[in-house]
Amino acid sequence: MTSILVVEDNLDLAANIVDYMETCGHVADSAADGREALRLTGCHHYDVIVLDLALPGVDGLTVCRRLREGGDATPVIMLTARGELDEKLAGIEHGADDYLVKPVALAELEARIRAQVRRARGAFNRTSLRVGDLDLDERTREVFRAGRPVSLARADFLLLRRLMRDAPNVVTREALEEALWGDEPPATDTLRAHVHRLRRVIDHPFDQRLLHTVHGVGYRLVPADEAQA
Repeated sequence: MTSILVVEDNLDLAANIVDYMETCGHVADSAADGREALRLTGCHHYDVIVLDLALPGVDGLTVCRRLREGGDATPVIMLTARGELDEKLAGIEHGADDYLVKPVALAELEARIRAQVRRARGAFNRTSLRVGDLDLDERTREVFRAGRPVSLARADFLLLRRLMRDAPNVVTREALEEALWGDEPPATDTLRAHVHRLRRVIDHPFDQRLLHTVHGVGYRLVPADEAQA
């Protein structure tokens, strides 16, 4: 489970981000100004911080700089309504890890949060993924369920890899479409067909289901006896 601090003085936007992230299976706190953000980061550990640049009082650049000077290496994704290159460079120079210009697409923000958390946890250095009795080797592209080899088409392998990297969290439909087709997903609901085919291969021959639909949001990969947790 990913813990997120959203630092945003636009209360409606902050509430939308928090609600969306919690729907995706994350836990999120919010702060409306830089001083509150620094107080919360001093009391709690967060996996990632979503930080608005233009905050009242202590601005986002100062918050980021103080975190880094204090030895806090939590990934920071900076938000701003200003898209100029100088603002972006200033954020990076003060220790930001990523940068998004408002208005922000929540699905893209969630995908970037996952990427930053994976990097921080060293997930990009791993070659083996495991969920229940399902194993995937990213280097060799071999997949096994209960020790039995599973043959997957390339697109279905990419889909499974994304689900396993984020397990047991929910992966949104938008994030899965991006993993398969980048910025140009097909107009038809091709993702549903891939999920159906993947479920038939990794679940139907076995007693316990791993691939679960979260209606209206996306999918998650988790053993059935843990899915209700």
